[in-house]
Amino acid sequence: MSATEKPAVLVIGVGNPLRGDDAAGPAVIQHLQNRLPPSAVTLQLDSDGVSLMEAWQGFGRVIVVDAAGSGAAPGAIHRFDAARTELPRGLFHYSSHLFGVAEAVELARQLGRLPERLVVYGIEGAGFAYGEGLSAEVAAAVERVAHGILVELGE
Repeated sequence: MSATEKPAVLVIGVGNPLRGDDAAGPAVIQHLQNRLPPSAVTLQLDSDGVSLMEAWQGFGRVIVVDAAGSGAAPGAIHRFDAARTELPRGLFHYSSHLFGVAEAVELARQLGRLPERLVVYGIEGAGFAYGEGLSAEVAAAVERVAHGILVELGE
């Protein structure tokens, strides 16, 4: 890869590290540090979906991880091929972001700005209060998602 080329894969962890299980996305990024192939880079975002849409521009393959809240058991993992199917409404409604992952994906779809390959992982959270760390269930799920991403990138 030349100095001007972007890596082929971008892995984005979305969330606020200071809001309990909302830190699931950044925690996955921490687990992936120094374990990804050279063709992949990571990014942590705690901002809104507009930043997400800007971040993935120029990447053919993107993986996004965020906390979710569907009512499933804490630590449940949701995986979506978001380049092919719409994200379920309300899944990411516990997001602390002004314009969250689901809204960003669907707006990008309407604008023709989705990456060719886009996978979105949602990790079901238990608590999102300020100052709390990850719940035990989400911490375990973070490890499983990080492993799953490594397997996907090894294909």
